[in-house]
Amino acid sequence: MFVAIISFPPIKEGKDDEFREWFSWSNREFSKERGFISRKLLKPVQGGNYTAILEHESRETFTAMHDSPVHDEAGKRVQNLFEGNPAPTLYEMIIA
Repeated sequence: MFVAIISFPPIKEGKDDEFREWFSWSNREFSKERGFISRKLLKPVQGGNYTAILEHESRETFTAMHDSPVHDEAGKRVQNLFEGNPAPTLYEMIIA
């Protein structure tokens, strides 16, 4: 299994609800992609920025999703909601 942990930058003032709606929309779209397992949005208990955990069958299916039209569309829809850029950290699961 392949896992990406995405640290989102701060969300622009007044755009939190729109970001959450985008995340729900993009989950529905990404779930149609081959190899998709799950994608979860996390909010820190004591303040800070959102984080997402994405699980894919393999690095290859994850990469294919990032090269897809839906990924391009998702990026266009969310780019004006951030104060910066998301920062992914990529992992291969070795023990479950």
